[in-house]
Amino acid sequence: MNRKSYVKSVWLPFFVLLVMMLSACGAAETAVSNPITQAINTLTEEAPPETAVLAPTDPVVETAVDPIAPEVVAETAVNNALADLFAQEQAFVSVYEQVNPAVVNIVIGSGQGSGFLIDNQGHIVTNNHVVEGGGQIVVNFDNGRQLPATVVGTDPSSDLAVIQVDPSQIADITPVALADSDALKVGQIVIAIGSPFGLQSSMTTGIISALDRLFPGAVGPNGQTFQIPNIIQTDAAINPGNSGGPLLNLRGEVIGVNTAIESPVRGSSGIGYAVPANIVSNIVPQIIANGRVETPWLGVSGGLITAEAATALGLPANQTGILVRDAIAGGPAAAAGLRGGNNPDVIVGVNDQQIVEFDDLLGYLVQQTVVGQTIQLQILRDGQPQTVNVTLSARPASG
Repeated sequence: MNRKSYVKSVWLPFFVLLVMMLSACGAAETAVSNPITQAINTLTEEAPPETAVLAPTDPVVETAVDPIAPEVVAETAVNNALADLFAQEQAFVSVYEQVNPAVVNIVIGSGQGSGFLIDNQGHIVTNNHVVEGGGQIVVNFDNGRQLPATVVGTDPSSDLAVIQVDPSQIADITPVALADSDALKVGQIVIAIGSPFGLQSSMTTGIISALDRLFPGAVGPNGQTFQIPNIIQTDAAINPGNSGGPLLNLRGEVIGVNTAIESPVRGSSGIGYAVPANIVSNIVPQIIANGRVETPWLGVSGGLITAEAATALGLPANQTGILVRDAIAGGPAAAAGLRGGNNPDVIVGVNDQQIVEFDDLLGYLVQQTVVGQTIQLQILRDGQPQTVNVTLSARPASG
């Protein structure tokens, strides 16, 4: 056998065996891979729609966002804060420019106070205590104009008065507008304009510190002190000379008439009081029309019912209302049979308006009723609710 034939005879069987092994491997690979492929296909077909992953129709483009530098954030915050301050500053400037021409300094005898123009007929609102001393009145406007004034009328019970200047001399001045003082809230920003210590056209600012205060007003003929209801308390600086000037909101509307301060040194201590605008809007037209005011009078004295008093009267300890201490002889309440003394009535409503504090009762009478009107008082007597009709008379004149 020659060499070529020997090689051929040796390698041929080996080649055939190699081919068979490779074929077997391929078959094994196919056999192994098919179940996995089938399983994947099965999972894809059986997966619920919400878990199926869809190929995106558009390529996702990622955009790099540069971080904002801390100094830029700080500068933006400062700019925003300054913008807010400038807006508030401009609001103050606008109110002053709008209202100040109508605010006056009143000089009478050796005293002085403030006031504001209420209409085009030359009527100026101020406090009764500014003009009650009598004497010649000179009104100074912010533009330097000085005009004589006369007293139209006063109401000691509300510490309000109206004086008048020649209307032809103030035709270029816009009167102030009155706001609804029942809508006020503690915390609102307020502005006072007046003549503290004679410094005309001074403005101060603050907030409403409290509402519905009672403040002593006129003294009755029997020495009793009549209270002014719904008084506004403010921390805006009020000083002697501010009396009679306006307390304003940020719209330049009068919410009250500055009337008093609480201070041991006759200077601002952060507690000032103003007669609310709704009393002004009720009292001033009466003064202008009649020169005086008839204030409706119920004729009772009393205070808040305490838990001890409620229990003693057989009422719940948390009962609210006004415990009638005395129904004043000759007054409307006494005439209607209201009881005070050792077995007193408790006033819980007037004309179906709930009464919680004495200020609620007095405020309703002053702002919502007139002399001669018959009102319904809801009371508790001997633990039982009753309704009593009371015809209001005029409050006795100060003595």
